[in-house]
Amino acid sequence: MSREYPTRPIIGIGVVVLRPTADGVGEVLLIRRGKAPNYGTWSLPGGAQEVGEPAEAAARRELLEETGITVGKLHLSAHVDSITRDPDGRVRYHYTIIDFAGRWEAGDPVGDSDAAEARFVKLSEIAGFKLWSEAYRVIDIARGLLGV
Repeated sequence: MSREYPTRPIIGIGVVVLRPTADGVGEVLLIRRGKAPNYGTWSLPGGAQEVGEPAEAAARRELLEETGITVGKLHLSAHVDSITRDPDGRVRYHYTIIDFAGRWEAGDPVGDSDAAEARFVKLSEIAGFKLWSEAYRVIDIARGLLGV
């Protein structure tokens, strides 16, 4: 099935990776999207779940493929509906995104696969990255779950 103009929603998986910092502010892992939709924008890492793949396995796979990062225990944190329409009102993209939260375990962020760039950003500076409003909401939920 094509991701553009799909016949049904596509299951997407997102991962909020948090890393404590010595100053107590904490950091979140962000990627710059390397493909449509939203090419060039900053986002949380993630991607499409594959047939036969458990959601948590998809989260770990996408995270590693896009950023080279691994996390410890994952917590189911939120879901987001992302529906983008074309100028005629037809659904161009439709994702139901399952978001997980986890603490950084290992790796240095490197953009790969669908991510043009990956980096940890201080939580006090994420407003400057102009994320989708739902990303800010999901990050706040993850912070509450993980205490970062």
